[in-house]
Amino acid sequence: MTTFESGRKIGRIALIGNFLPRKCGLATYTTDTYQALRARFPDMAVDVYAMDDHPGRYDYPPAVVSAIPQQERAAYIAAARQIEASGAEAIWLQHEYGIFGGSAGEHILALLDRTSLPLIVTLHTILEKPSAEERAVMEGLLRRAARVVVMAERGREILQRVYGANAKSVVMIPHGVPDRELADPDTLKPRFGWSGRKVILTFGLLAPGKGIETLIDAMPAVVEQNPDAMYVVLGATHPNLVAHEGEKYRNGLKAQAAALGVADNVSFIDAFVDYEDLLDYLQAADIYATPYLNPAQITSGTLSYAVGVGKPVISTPYVHATEILADGHGVLVDFRDSAAFAREINTLLGNARNRQRLSERAYARGRTMIWPKLVETAMTEIEQIVAARPQRLAKPAKPSTLAPDLSAVVRMSDSTGMFQHAIFSIPDRRHGYCIDDNARALMLMTAMPDLDDETRDRWTTTYASFVQYAWNPDKRRFRNFMNFDRTWCEDEGSEDSNGRTLWSLGVTARDAQARKHRDWATAMFDTTASIAFDIQSPRAQAFAMLGAAAMLEASPGHQLAKSILERFPDQHLALLDEARRPEWQWFEIVLAYDNARLPEAMLRAGTALGRADLVACGLKTLDWIIGKQTSPDGRFRAIGSESFGRAYAEPLPFDQQPLEAQASIDACRAAFDATGDRRWFDEAERAYHWFLGVNDLDLPLATAQDGGCFDGLMPHGLNRNQGAESIIALQLASCGISALSKQVESMAGPARVVA
Repeated sequence: MTTFESGRKIGRIALIGNFLPRKCGLATYTTDTYQALRARFPDMAVDVYAMDDHPGRYDYPPAVVSAIPQQERAAYIAAARQIEASGAEAIWLQHEYGIFGGSAGEHILALLDRTSLPLIVTLHTILEKPSAEERAVMEGLLRRAARVVVMAERGREILQRVYGANAKSVVMIPHGVPDRELADPDTLKPRFGWSGRKVILTFGLLAPGKGIETLIDAMPAVVEQNPDAMYVVLGATHPNLVAHEGEKYRNGLKAQAAALGVADNVSFIDAFVDYEDLLDYLQAADIYATPYLNPAQITSGTLSYAVGVGKPVISTPYVHATEILADGHGVLVDFRDSAAFAREINTLLGNARNRQRLSERAYARGRTMIWPKLVETAMTEIEQIVAARPQRLAKPAKPSTLAPDLSAVVRMSDSTGMFQHAIFSIPDRRHGYCIDDNARALMLMTAMPDLDDETRDRWTTTYASFVQYAWNPDKRRFRNFMNFDRTWCEDEGSEDSNGRTLWSLGVTARDAQARKHRDWATAMFDTTASIAFDIQSPRAQAFAMLGAAAMLEASPGHQLAKSILERFPDQHLALLDEARRPEWQWFEIVLAYDNARLPEAMLRAGTALGRADLVACGLKTLDWIIGKQTSPDGRFRAIGSESFGRAYAEPLPFDQQPLEAQASIDACRAAFDATGDRRWFDEAERAYHWFLGVNDLDLPLATAQDGGCFDGLMPHGLNRNQGAESIIALQLASCGISALSKQVESMAGPARVVA
């Protein structure tokens, strides 16, 4: 049962974006946001994750808990782990194209997909005509975000019209501005040597597209009426521009002013000024000008700041300017219209009273945009999305075991075999087939109860035929991957795929209902199983051991199967001795996929060979891996795929895959067979209930109506594709837990426990 909390206060958030001392507008914005949050909500921790275009260059302040190298995808995933472990309750992302790595910045989606926290994203650019890659990233953000912040109403309209955004998730919050008293420019001009001058100011990183040329072209006409006028261009050249061409662009602008005879009336201040100095510069100016050339520009921080301190503004009519300066709060002129700029500048410079009135109107609008108001509004949204997360109140009722259902397996199969992957529930023919899934499907056909003879015969034959055709006698290996046109992608498959295929042959030889299928599997095992002696991978060896143990049950005294079982267990004992530490009782120094198959193989080998040491090893290592697969509240938690390959590291919770739950059920069944201890049934049942929603996210992976299973449990929800591996894992798990339940019910007397 779940409920919702409301009105709760947030203790910690993660803030992602550029951050000072990186020199760009987004770094300034994120830093201002951080400082406003800390000032307004001093009891809330704000962890900054700074995007880093030059790792090692910036001396970040303590607020930055992690710098994420822009082009290193692994760093995004590591940051996701850090955020998950930090105790943060929400993520606030500042999104701008060009600051994230991958195609159109897709690496940020890798981070977001690996966190379960609610997301609010502020969009600093909204493209009306995106490329395919840009659209994919924006749509990914819109799917993931619980709230999307735009800084202009036009942004909301574009999101709905171009991207189909949900209007309820979009909120308009203006760009934040400083909280300063309205000041007389003449009181600040002496600081900058501007006494006696009428100052027109443009601020920002210098780069083409800002329209500076337009204002310089206007200056001769301005100077003609106002000889004391000075146009100040404040800001360093954009770092990317400097890297490519040095100061060529700035020098060109200076040459333009000189050629027009206004060099003494145009001043360039080449500096990236700090926050307080910037505000002083703005307040010392008489007029602020933004002659930008891009009509679609949604956001201008410099324009917002100018309005915030009460500057009369003359601007071209790009999107943000038309909204913020509407209703007489500023003056708009056409793009590249130098004459219009000159006319409006002269008008304002020539009438101090009108200039003061416009200043007061701008300042009044700016008071609605000060940083405290911005973060208050944003935190209200964050509190709402955090409160909307379901909170567990009580342990759920025990779910019912699903009856095995072949429907989804048949949906994913054709006359060749079983397809690997699906898009949602539809088979994806682009990826063809693989022997791994067909070997699993073959085992399922031996385990599936209550199938009519015709159906069982048809599909057992289909999957067996795939396995048979995969055998490459020249290489003495099974192939793995097959294209949709039945051409092979390789001459030999991986060790794991070969080991798993031997496993399926042993199980079919033992469990197939039709004699013809048992005979075929036995003959195929006899022909191919000697390849096991060349296998080096411990997991593939475990698969081969499981197949050999099954073959020994089918044919007691089978020498090849016995030789396989005798070959590998001692090697695994040696691996365990080498890798083990007091806190690490495992065969390898890392965790990987299908982990429980290793103790299962030791249990089956020990039972078949009568070796108590192998059974004891299997029980001990199974107990250890079960402990690693248990969440703090006692639920089954599959070893997340993000955990794989991390030496002696505690497992990470995501992405959780069905294969792990099914392997755990089979291993617990082997432990029950060896001991009769009901504890192993309880553990198997706990793993099975993971499929039914008793998991970290309270979301069922099984689709009970058609026998399907989703591909995984992600931090933010389900991977809703239904591939062959996941579907078969569910069906084999249902068969396994049902059979184990019958075993338990048939037992009489106290549970047996093997020491």
